[in-house]
Parts: sequence; C-alpha cells; structure tokens
Amino acid sequence: MKKVKFIYLLLILPLFAFTMHKYYISLCEIEYVESQQAVQITLGMFIDDIEYTLNQDNNTELKIATKNEVSTIDEYFENYLNTHFKISINNKIQGYTYIGKEYDDDIVRFYLEITDIRKLNSIEVTNTSLIKYFDQQQNIIKIKANKKNKTYYLDKKTYKCLLKF
Repeated sequence: MKKVKFIYLLLILPLFAFTMHKYYISLCEIEYVESQQAVQITLGMFIDDIEYTLNQDNNTELKIATKNEVSTIDEYFENYLNTHFKISINNKIQGYTYIGKEYDDDIVRFYLEITDIRKLNSIEVTNTSLIKYFDQQQNIIKIKANKKNKTYYLDKKTYKCLLKF
C-alpha cells in the first residue's frame, strides 16, 4: 500500500508544479490627453511582487494592503517608482506627480501624471520594475496618444520603448 501511495505521489506532484505557475507581469497604461496637456499614467503590479521587492530592497516588512501596513507606504512606492519607472517626452526626462495608489484584490494601481505637455512628438518609457528579483518579469506598456495605440513588452533585456509621432 505504501508503494502505491508513493507512486501516486510521484505522478501527482509534477502536475501541481504546472498548475501553481505564477506569471510575473505589470501593466502600464499611458494616455496623452491633449485637451488637458497632460500625460496620465496608470501602473498596475501584483501586491505580493512589489511587497517582496520593497521588503528585500529596504530590509523591512511592509505588509502591504493589510491593517498593519506602514503609514509611510506611499513614500516607499514613490521612491521605488522614481528609481525604476522613467519617462522622457520629446527627448527630455520628465518628472511626474505621484497622485496615489489603489488596491484592487491582489493588484496595486499607481496613478501618475505629467502636466504642461503642449505637444507630444515622442515618448520613451524605461521600466525596470520588479526585474531585479523576478527573472521572468514582463512589463507591458500600452500607449495611447495622438490617435495612435501601441503596446510594448519589456523585460530584463529590453526595458525601454520609444514611440515617435
């Protein structure tokens, strides 16, 4: 009987490995709103991935999206994004305003904005978010501007994209 259980276990365990596979992705949506002369950015990441990354980088235990979350969590988020998420508009690096964040189940969405953009000739995005600890991380960038829609897939090797108008 023990032998049958052992064989059964050997056959079943590999199946769990395939069903428990985790995807490492983030989604960034960028839209140029000409009437407001603003670039609006929504960046979504899995909470457990950003939490692991911030905890490793800062040697801390942040407990994101729980009642024990640190009160300075927005500072951690803002500092991380300023380091790993950069935008150049018309060949000039732009600072953005961190408007805030929102938790939605297992995702955190960050809201960012760049103002005073009268004309958009090009937009370059550099996104190295989460790739330090997750080799298979893929950062998807969707840009909607000047009547164009373009999607880019960034990873550890290709972490920049450029769209010219």
